[in-house]
Amino acid sequence: MDNFVAIDVETANYNPESICSIGAVKVKDGIITDTFYELVKPEPEYYIRRFTNEIHGIGMQDTENADTFDKVWHRVALFIEDLPLVAHNKRFDENCIRRAHRVYGMDYPDYRFYCTLQASRRKIPRSFCRSYSLPSVCEALAIPFNNHHNALADAEACAKIAVTIL
Repeated sequence: MDNFVAIDVETANYNPESICSIGAVKVKDGIITDTFYELVKPEPEYYIRRFTNEIHGIGMQDTENADTFDKVWHRVALFIEDLPLVAHNKRFDENCIRRAHRVYGMDYPDYRFYCTLQASRRKIPRSFCRSYSLPSVCEALAIPFNNHHNALADAEACAKIAVTIL
């Protein structure tokens, strides 16, 4: 793929709609041209679990003054333009985004949504990958990656995978 937006969300707890951060990376002609990252105040009054805080490092104090999903998504939608979306495990990210749209009574545009996790399973032999997690796929493809579970870092890694295998 040459033109798309890689996207990743982090959630506050087990509720898929409890998005607390969104990262997106725009790719045009196979080159990263722009990035987007914002914290999101998870509502309605979602708490951030200690377990998820330990995973992504986002706490209630980080999101208390952030905009809610409806406001942040307006900016994300402008960033996306009419490009397709790509996620590593699209099932998770797309479900979270759809559920958050529902919570806010927003219409969900039927984005074309592709998955680097599924593509990795098809294109990378198991002998080259310990698992098909984002860090493992990046390692198998020699893509430098750190700061796993930061939405922007994950979206950037996903973008680089997509350019390589989609």
